Amino acid sequence: MTSHPTSQTPGKAAGARQWLGLALLLLPVALMTADLGVLWLATPYLTADLRPSSAEVLWITDIYGFLTAGTLVIMGTLGDRIGRRKLLMAGSAGFVLASLVAAYAPNPEVLIGARAVLGVAGAAVLPSTLALISHMFTDPRQRATAIAMWVTALSVGLAVGPVIGGVMLASWWWGSVFLMGVPVMLLALATAPALLPEYRDPTPGRLDLVSVALFLLAVLPVVYAVKSLASAASPWEPAVAFMTGMISTVAFIRRQNQLATPLLDLRLFSDRAFTGALLTLLLGMTALNGVEYLVPQYLQAVAGQSPLEAGLWLLPGAAGLIAGSQLTPVLARRFRPAYVLIGGLLLSLTGYASIALADGVVTASLGLTVIMFGVAPISVLGTALAVGSAPAEKAGAAAATGQTAYDLGLALGIAVTGTLAAAVYRGEMPDQAPAAAKDTVGAAIATAERLPNGDALISTAKAAFTAGLQTAATASAAFALATAALVATLLRHVPPIGATAPATAEPQPDAEAPQPVTSTT
Repeated sequence: MTSHPTSQTPGKAAGARQWLGLALLLLPVALMTADLGVLWLATPYLTADLRPSSAEVLWITDIYGFLTAGTLVIMGTLGDRIGRRKLLMAGSAGFVLASLVAAYAPNPEVLIGARAVLGVAGAAVLPSTLALISHMFTDPRQRATAIAMWVTALSVGLAVGPVIGGVMLASWWWGSVFLMGVPVMLLALATAPALLPEYRDPTPGRLDLVSVALFLLAVLPVVYAVKSLASAASPWEPAVAFMTGMISTVAFIRRQNQLATPLLDLRLFSDRAFTGALLTLLLGMTALNGVEYLVPQYLQAVAGQSPLEAGLWLLPGAAGLIAGSQLTPVLARRFRPAYVLIGGLLLSLTGYASIALADGVVTASLGLTVIMFGVAPISVLGTALAVGSAPAEKAGAAAATGQTAYDLGLALGIAVTGTLAAAVYRGEMPDQAPAAAKDTVGAAIATAERLPNGDALISTAKAAFTAGLQTAATASAAFALATAALVATLLRHVPPIGATAPATAEPQPDAEAPQPVTSTT
């Protein structure tokens, strides 16, 4: 078993300073998802004020995640070189400045630019927090608990974001939602030097700018292709973007194999646990987000809930994710991570089945709650295995690679099942329906309100959207089953967290693979 040393005594229990530092790190993590939720609520208000085109609205919404996914690995590797605390503080400062610009943006172009900077700043913050956690908590059990709290912070942000946004929008203008993160990031800037350790790769080598360019060309066109798949007027646009990404990926891999100090150490992928963790994050998040973004639309467009009511019905799902995240490290100490992951995925199938049979608000909310609880181990253990399988000096790159897999999974969930749901919706709509009504259920309802006998069109559109949601839930269940099979194949050798794999006279195939969680102890 390979040992990855850290600057602390291996296995040393964390003290009060480490736990206070963790509390500090969780604040900007929660902000990342809370900021996303408040933007969804603010979109109608900023649209009325700034009057962006439909394409500009999409860029305002998507460019944050677009650039976050594309720059995570670069930022993670940069943190390993210049210092993770330094990168966290730089990202926090950038987030403050970009938030101020976004809040007072005079036109759509400025707002898009500010959101782009927010995406890059977020990419600097997220891997820095995870990498610092891996350095601060060297005890495997404490590290698993800390990472579970990191995932919980994401869930808390998701839960409170819409509520905070609703309160702020009731009293102030749309730009106020961007100011929510300013005090959080200022607190991080003020207290980070006292509470957080600094750590960097002692022999980082120089940053290869050609590798940076190739990585951006490998990731950004693929993310763009995924995001535009369902909305592109022509299939050639996402196809060309995807091929550009694939060609750049080949060039990036070849260059990394030729460099003494690569941007991304591809040797990490020789660890079966690291590769398995990334694929688990990718497929698992694809399954989850295939229905997660459709359920809110169902609650509002089909079930007739107001935005606030829909947000309240989504709170049990966030609570399920929080509960599952906290329970996961407890179970992973007694059982192999693969068993915990597979058990959660099998449980999530009942949630997908509930949504596939959705006939009301309660059924949809309950189904999403079960799904969120069941997939919680993926975020906790997938992240822990990815970070724990890397040497200490590569933890930033490993954390960023895991987060990239997570974000790409979310994008794939929307693209794949979203396209499928849209196709079912259009197929269920009658040929004589107005063209706008065949596009989305929201457009159908708006069109029907202008027709003398629009009730029949509204009923048909609601039924068509429900059929699309049910089909998406079935497809997501298939992704969940594929994820369970992958876990059983690649991660079954990993022992319970904190346990030591038994010694054998002759290495067996499973015993030859590094044990990612215990390798840092």
